[in-house]
Amino acid sequence: MTFTVTLTALTDKAVMTMLTAAQTAASAMGVPQCIVIVDPSAVDLGVLRMRGARVLSLKSARSKAQTAASSGKPSSALPDAVRGAIAAATQGAMTGLAGGLPIRIDGQLLGGIGVGSGSAEQDVAVAQAALAAIGADAL
Repeated sequence: MTFTVTLTALTDKAVMTMLTAAQTAASAMGVPQCIVIVDPSAVDLGVLRMRGARVLSLKSARSKAQTAASSGKPSSALPDAVRGAIAAATQGAMTGLAGGLPIRIDGQLLGGIGVGSGSAEQDVAVAQAALAAIGADAL
């Protein structure tokens, strides 16, 4: 009987690389953002609130990251029919707002990234820049 499993996880360097790439992308578009990276258990690995980003966007960015990590899908893929109920049941930890993307490398789910404070398209673009910086699977 086996009592252990081997896991692949993001390194600290990967998290810092993603935060830097996201910050660079947000700065290039002139939109300060809140960026949250979580592991598959939805535990924060890295958090950045750029100067000028909306303070409450930090909460939505975290919810987006947690949703992507939990579901393995973009946060915007949460079905409309369950968005309200699941947000209430998780005390806001899950959301259907765009800007949360799963972090996958070679198909393995390693966590989620959530970005908030811009438009839906801007949030997704910043998250995609972070994924590209570490060679994560594209969506």
